[in-house]
Amino acid sequence: MKKKIVIVPLDERPCNMFFPERLFLNEDFNIVRPETLGNKKLPADLDKLASFLRKECKDADGLILSVDTLLYGGLIPSRIHHETKETLLSRMELIREIRKENPNMLIYAFQVIMRCPNYSSNDEEPDYYERYGKEIHDAGVVIHKSRLGIKSQVQLSKLMDKIDQKCLNDYIGRRETNRFMNVETLQYLRDGWIDALVIPQDDSAAYGYAAMDQSSIREKVREYDMVDKVLVYPGADEVELTLVSRMINVMHGKCPKVYVKYAVEKARDIVPLYEGLPLAETLKYHILSAGCQQTESYEQADFILAVTAPGEQMQEAAGQLINHKKWYEQRNLPEMIEFLKERIKEHKIVSIADNAYANGGDIMFIHLLDKNQLLMQVGGYAGWNTSANTIGTAIAEAVDMLYNGKSKQHDNFLVERYLEDGGYCSVVRGHVTEQLPSGMNYFDVKETQGIVSDQVKQELQTFAQKTLPSIADRLIITKAAMPWKRMFEVDLEVKYCHEKMV
Repeated sequence: MKKKIVIVPLDERPCNMFFPERLFLNEDFNIVRPETLGNKKLPADLDKLASFLRKECKDADGLILSVDTLLYGGLIPSRIHHETKETLLSRMELIREIRKENPNMLIYAFQVIMRCPNYSSNDEEPDYYERYGKEIHDAGVVIHKSRLGIKSQVQLSKLMDKIDQKCLNDYIGRRETNRFMNVETLQYLRDGWIDALVIPQDDSAAYGYAAMDQSSIREKVREYDMVDKVLVYPGADEVELTLVSRMINVMHGKCPKVYVKYAVEKARDIVPLYEGLPLAETLKYHILSAGCQQTESYEQADFILAVTAPGEQMQEAAGQLINHKKWYEQRNLPEMIEFLKERIKEHKIVSIADNAYANGGDIMFIHLLDKNQLLMQVGGYAGWNTSANTIGTAIAEAVDMLYNGKSKQHDNFLVERYLEDGGYCSVVRGHVTEQLPSGMNYFDVKETQGIVSDQVKQELQTFAQKTLPSIADRLIITKAAMPWKRMFEVDLEVKYCHEKMV
């Protein structure tokens, strides 16, 4: 009988709203989500969301729940709200209600630790972050280091003099409220109202306000004796895919074994951009969170996760075409390609976490996949945003491949990743941004579909012809839109035709 999984996404961006169903909706699993949520800083209608949950969870087998959407109406609203603890606690009660209505439903929840970017911009933060953001971040780093007994070259008093006290109080107060609700969610897990909990760190770092919050929450996890129950690790936008993978594995009664293949062994120890843990440790968390287990033998593995990360500090993908020499000197890409070819010959599932760079795929590596006719032979590929976003997506693709094989839906998702992660994120986004019409900028292109999205589609087609020639004549871009009317993300839908188009 078909299983029903209800999802309350982190927000309305395609990666959260559409990726789970695009990958996992099939004859065995029905993925149900709200038709609409909010719009960036505009929160979702929480009354409608509550009605959705009451209706759809009555006969559901599982629920993947963004607690941030339940409480605040989305990820960005969680950073700018002015809700009281009493209001938020009352909203949490809905979890008890739907659990009592359907006690056999699995409930996997996730709740983000509020981030603290190291730059000044109000695009996703409170308005005053445009003026004081970098100083607020730096103050958090100095305070955290001081608590750890680490000297800082920056004087806290000088930073504080640059920040409006009312703004800082607002920021710290919201962090305290959100941290309070993180702990409340721990209680819900402790009391059995939810079955699993992930606390991802969104754009995290080793020091600062977010790292202090993480430390505080970890202390509560230890106090509640739930170290083996709560997973705290870098990530955010990939968590729905990760938890759907976990739920599907549990429903199948399996714990797939994963072998990790590095392009360079030194990559194990790097701390990827926007994250606060060494890569090898983050990988372990993601594999565990997806209901899988890491193994040291590829012969015994159910699937292989190929990791392209460098052996030293990660860089942004946008700069790879200008300065990439060291990345190809230190990583043995020829050996990686041969390894992938041999494992595929052995009918092993191979999924690629292309985290050589942040915020985009490795164009040279994609070229090598194309040159060796591997693009559609691998079971998965991802190379977008943070290393954690990439890893979680690649694991989810492998899990889908494990149970469902090479479906049309799976192939469509795969080619979308090549065009979006490699084409848009690494090449097209920057190029189109440089040519934006007067009155538009990176953070505001005025429309979801129009001049900019048309140019994006055209340049992605050019990218496919140049970088993906082995499959370019099989790709149809059916949608290209700018969901938040900015350049950072694109809503892309692509169809892969198994027969060449005439």
